[in-house]
Amino acid sequence: MGAARACRLFTPGDGAGTMSARDIISGKSMRGKMTLEELEELVGAGEIDTVVAAFTDMQGRLIGKRVTGRYFLDRVHREWHACNYLLALDMDMEPVPGFKVASWERGYGDFTIRPDLSTLRRLPWLPGTALVLGDVCDEEGNELAHSPRTILKRQLARLRERGMLAKMASELEFYVFDDDYRTCRDKEYRNLRTAGWYIEDYHVFETTKRESLMRAIRNGMDNAGVPVEFSKGEWGPGQEELNLVYAEALEMADRHVIYKNGVKEIAHQQGKAITFMAKWRKDLAGSSCHIHTSLWYADGDKPAFTDEHGHETDLFRWFLGGNLALAREYCVFLAPYINSYKRFQAGSFAPTHIVWSRDNRTAGFRIVGHGPSTRIECRMPGADVNPYLAYAALIASGLYGVDHRLDPGPEFRGDAYRSGEVPSLPHTLREAAELLDRSQAMREALGDLVVDHYVHAARWEVSVFDQVVTDWELVRYFERA
Repeated sequence: MGAARACRLFTPGDGAGTMSARDIISGKSMRGKMTLEELEELVGAGEIDTVVAAFTDMQGRLIGKRVTGRYFLDRVHREWHACNYLLALDMDMEPVPGFKVASWERGYGDFTIRPDLSTLRRLPWLPGTALVLGDVCDEEGNELAHSPRTILKRQLARLRERGMLAKMASELEFYVFDDDYRTCRDKEYRNLRTAGWYIEDYHVFETTKRESLMRAIRNGMDNAGVPVEFSKGEWGPGQEELNLVYAEALEMADRHVIYKNGVKEIAHQQGKAITFMAKWRKDLAGSSCHIHTSLWYADGDKPAFTDEHGHETDLFRWFLGGNLALAREYCVFLAPYINSYKRFQAGSFAPTHIVWSRDNRTAGFRIVGHGPSTRIECRMPGADVNPYLAYAALIASGLYGVDHRLDPGPEFRGDAYRSGEVPSLPHTLREAAELLDRSQAMREALGDLVVDHYVHAARWEVSVFDQVVTDWELVRYFERA
């Protein structure tokens, strides 16, 4: 599919997940997405007055504009514009020197965002507000290769060429704080008060204490077309896990970023703060984003990982083999920050070694389910991950395994933390960036421009951190050095 064609105006093909505008107006239903025609009725009825037109940046954050409902219908539903530095910034939104696609030398011009109308939905937690995600394009209408959503779409196109699609799911964890975001910043993120004070994995009573927040999140997501399975307490005080219903990969990645942004908005409304940092405190459990992957033939009804008898196929083993073989090389896309690597600790339920096993939470790759539900759970990513990049890396590496018929080897049994004979995950972002830079396999799958762009971003993050004087250094060296 040509890049310009890929940037066309999207509309929901079969109406799945849409609702009657009349039902929305009457209050009968707020679930799911809406069509452009339904939005027009809602705007005319005064039910929607604001549309958030957004895309995702390199970090996976929603970036965009709030426009009036009428102006969206008149102009913005076709396209809108923003500065091209938005895909060349660090977490502090500092323009990073050295990117090829955007720089001071190139003048930091505009790019175009074309709304994908299949993502149009109401945001129940924001009065009178709808949201639409878009694809980032150049002035000729070609999708930009380094845009995270496009990176994933191109890997999905490779799957379609083989008559397959990917279904995926994100399992996100986060910490809840009784302090609001302003208070957290004023306290310089020290001595923060988590919403719980003891380990609460599956603990019903402890999570009841913040059920007003979690109920608002579950119901808000469900009514925004981001279906939720459940929420539960996790292994840290004030830590929650909320799982989303699996979907086709692009839809799931869209839900993931809407969910993360929405969770923070709902928490803010209740005077609380939430962090998706991979490791917010050294003595507490990290927050993960386990990713589940299964391949299906194009109609979406026939699994590719198992045959008609429920036995695992060669394709399943080769795909898993590719995930394992390239894990060190694509780790930047699963662990993108300095802090991400502090989560990889023995005995923490976060992986440290690249092995596969069945229902073994010490392994980097855990095989779960039976028959058609068989899937690969990658336990490497933290909750700080950009889903478009992580999904793309897992699919690209899996296809590399299929193309080269890579056998994953025998199942690892036992405690993977104690195994010194298997490959370990990169220990730092610096190491991971070097591995990605040298990866011919990932360059062939994603393209040199994409690899160079994200290697440069990782190296910039490392260089910024290298200049920081940390609290640890002050305590250790101030008096005694």
